[in-house]
Amino acid sequence: MEQLMHTLKEQLIKQLNLNDKKPEDIGNDDPLFVEGLGLDSIDALELIVLLQQEYKIKLASAEEGQTVFRSIRTMAQYITDRQAQAAS
Repeated sequence: MEQLMHTLKEQLIKQLNLNDKKPEDIGNDDPLFVEGLGLDSIDALELIVLLQQEYKIKLASAEEGQTVFRSIRTMAQYITDRQAQAAS
């Protein structure tokens, strides 16, 4: 999961044009919204697109997004869980 979290950081930086950030600047458990990276609702839409394009995962609801997009770790765990479900 460490590799996935690093990859997610790189994808997040690219997708959201966070050119002033490097993967090591983003903690695995740092909040992505408000006091963390300071992402907003437009960024949330970009993250939804990222999940769909890169991982073929579609969120079931906005409430699910609030949980999934809490941090890099929660995103990685969600992707890992969904991929395991799809494989079984």
